Amino acid sequence: MKLAPYPTRTHTCGSLSGEYDAGKTVVLQGWLAPKAQVGKKLAFFSVRDSGGATQLVVDARVCGPDVFAAMRDVPEESTVVVQGTVRKRVSSDDAEVAVTSFTLLNPASRNMPFNPFDAENMANEELRLRYRFLDLRRKELATNLKKRSDAVYHIRSTLHDQGFTEVETPMLLNSTPEGAREYLVPTRVKQSSADTPPQPLFYALSQSPQQPKQLLMASGAVERYFQFARCFRDEDGRKDRQPEFTQVDLEMAWVSWGKHKSDSQKVALPSDDWRIGGHEVRDVVESIIRKVWHKIEGVELEERFRVMTYSEAMGRYGSDKPDLRFGLEIQNITHQLPQPLHSALEAKGEILEALIIRPQVEHEPFARVASQVVYGKAVERIVIDSTVGSSWLSQSRAVQELLASSNPELSFSELHQSLGLEEGSTIYLSKRLARPEGGWTALGRLRVALSEAAQLKGGLVLDNMSKFLWVTEFPLFTRADDDKEFLAHGRWSSSHHPFTAPMSEDLEKMYAGQIEEVRGQHYDLVLNGVEIGGGSVRVYDAEMQEYIFREILQLDEKEKASFNHLLQALRCGAPPHGGFAFGFDRLMAILCKANSIRDVIAFPKTAVGTDLLFKSPSSSTAEILAQYALRPLA
Repeated sequence: MKLAPYPTRTHTCGSLSGEYDAGKTVVLQGWLAPKAQVGKKLAFFSVRDSGGATQLVVDARVCGPDVFAAMRDVPEESTVVVQGTVRKRVSSDDAEVAVTSFTLLNPASRNMPFNPFDAENMANEELRLRYRFLDLRRKELATNLKKRSDAVYHIRSTLHDQGFTEVETPMLLNSTPEGAREYLVPTRVKQSSADTPPQPLFYALSQSPQQPKQLLMASGAVERYFQFARCFRDEDGRKDRQPEFTQVDLEMAWVSWGKHKSDSQKVALPSDDWRIGGHEVRDVVESIIRKVWHKIEGVELEERFRVMTYSEAMGRYGSDKPDLRFGLEIQNITHQLPQPLHSALEAKGEILEALIIRPQVEHEPFARVASQVVYGKAVERIVIDSTVGSSWLSQSRAVQELLASSNPELSFSELHQSLGLEEGSTIYLSKRLARPEGGWTALGRLRVALSEAAQLKGGLVLDNMSKFLWVTEFPLFTRADDDKEFLAHGRWSSSHHPFTAPMSEDLEKMYAGQIEEVRGQHYDLVLNGVEIGGGSVRVYDAEMQEYIFREILQLDEKEKASFNHLLQALRCGAPPHGGFAFGFDRLMAILCKANSIRDVIAFPKTAVGTDLLFKSPSSSTAEILAQYALRPLA
């Protein structure tokens, strides 16, 4: 095929109007697809670009037999230039183009890996990821990328209007024990001395711009920072995570540490359950979300998003990211139990929780699937029928374990009555520690499993409302995060990150060693059961930060040395500051109603972190590794 100059495009496909453009001579460029051949001299095609598609009418009596024959022989998905006259379609006001000439730019293979427009025979995801450039031709994915670009524009303009400065921070940093596993990047620069052979040196790819943005606040050069940051975490494969991802990152100086007694009515402070500092960050984040939903979804959101403490969320919904679109709330029934049971639980620092499905209309979808939902050993299920009556609790395994050998005669009729149970009810019971840990309780996971099963088989339809929720007052430190245990080794680790400030009310507890009781000024934004972002007010006092490193997290000297630059910056008059980061990919998956974040990323990795298109990661040769003072394992 000989390459040569071709006519310049005058219009994009899909932009023509049958009413206003009829009679015009136009040039279109795009991908060709056959539609139908009506006779020996008449055929219909479609030409498509990112702007849409236009029907082409190829009539041998208009374009000549050579053009007609040549177009019929063009493979589907070839790129072409088409020239012709616009006319109004008979069946609608849409435009079609009567072709007078065409140029074949690049013929597609007749044996492509798959046809991206064959919805009935859709290729599996692995094949589509391997040939992502073909998969991106699907309208759904192309629309997602356009919507993503629009969201970037609206977020950026909102932050610029509020005085934020966009600053790029380094991706190549030093390895630090902040929580997530890092990607290390070897460099040809080596550490060497006369007595030892060359030692390899590594950068760490940025997990997040956490330290650089705090240093920006300490510098005073920027009081309101943001960027669309590329972040990297070497996490185990999960359904909806990527090793590289984008977050909308922001940080603000001079944020509050809570409400001061001298604050006047002129200061706009939250009147709800926001009892921590950082309400200025909250205002900015909510303004961004309202703008994006208004511009992209055409939806006006409430002026203020609901606030709930971590303790309340875990108690009522069994999750630190509860979905508020359905009820089925969990109840703590400990105080309603007979005294021997209540005392036995209290002595062990435990509570007994219940989740009840009642024979009522609103619970019908859950009742239909209750017997099919699998639950773990920490949960037991009891069906209330005529043979059980009010003595159902005596069947509980948890109760039998608590009473052990004492086996007193107990009456459960008062509990039965207070819970409003009736024949046909199903009750799930589970014991747990009174102080919640981690992100889920056993009944919290069951609640979500019941909802998913009810949506699939039980007729439950969740509304399309966007129910945003702030979750606040998380435990500042934890021993219940398996993802951080590789660094903690049995020590306390930070629930958020080690720079999150404690609540001012809990400072005395922190210094007194009551670590498990200390709450942090940490806030997560949740939408319909999905965490879409989080942030915190930071520690801005060097002595407090050093105390957390040394006494609570028990970092050794080498670990602590990786934060020396931050401690030095805090000693140089750093202002109070706080920030937030949206998980932008997850936010876009929600806006695009996509099943996976891979559907809103142009070139994603698989769930286990491999790139089937670019064939990464890959091995290297011994010669190349030697340049970095590395050698392959034997």
